[in-house]
Amino acid sequence: MGESYKNCLLIITLRMILFPPAKINLGLNVLRKREDGFHELDTCMIPIPLTDVLEILPSKEFSFRQTGLLISGESEDNLVVKAFNLMQKEFDLGNVYIHLLKNIPMGAGLGGGSADATYTILALNDLFSLQLSSERMRELAGELGSDCPFFVENSAQIAQGRGEILQFIALNLEGYYLKIINPNIHIGTSEAYDGVNLYSGANSIKDILRAPISAWKNDLQNSFESSAFEKHPQLLAIKNELYQEGSIYASMTGSGSTLYGIFEEKPTLTHSELFERVMRF
Repeated sequence: MGESYKNCLLIITLRMILFPPAKINLGLNVLRKREDGFHELDTCMIPIPLTDVLEILPSKEFSFRQTGLLISGESEDNLVVKAFNLMQKEFDLGNVYIHLLKNIPMGAGLGGGSADATYTILALNDLFSLQLSSERMRELAGELGSDCPFFVENSAQIAQGRGEILQFIALNLEGYYLKIINPNIHIGTSEAYDGVNLYSGANSIKDILRAPISAWKNDLQNSFESSAFEKHPQLLAIKNELYQEGSIYASMTGSGSTLYGIFEEKPTLTHSELFERVMRF
């Protein structure tokens, strides 16, 4: 009885349950195309209280289960599986069972897949007592995607380069409300960059964010909006609607197509047919 009880405690201890968060971009300036084919970016990313659920525990054989919002494609193409394979190759880990409950819409500019991949690295680091530094985990995450290193630390960060050069920024949005609307419009990466307007302003995102939120509407831009709104007028209509509802600042996040608004008072839900959430920072 006593030994069985100890085994139960061990199993509970070894099970990791994490909550990978979505992110939004506060401004996104595409500065230029680099010689390596990537684009030079300047943006601020902040985590928001919309999360997936990731469960990982040791297993005799590797297995991956996904529930919630349906992710198309094969399991081996999922970033969570790729993150495990990377870590297993690097550190010769044992096998695990992974269950991903998907709540964050895919391909929406919210970084859900990147968060899931990075949180897999965080979980495996703890589960197998690897004692990796944050810097090392950011390096590993960077092999999976440009947004992935951001999620190692759950805080607002300025992202530059391809998005992998990170700098913490003191940004307090506590007490404000966030409304996000995803109209289920897919904007591919190549489509987004084909029509992007390069930023020609003098101010960095970090400088612009020093101003009060009331000033962001005029200065804090997303380089992908212009072409996205031209091709998908519904996106511009949603952004205008957010301002009409009273948002202090509204924008598209990432390369789209999710729109968000920041409010002083709690807004109402108005799009029952779309993915729409209201939350508090």
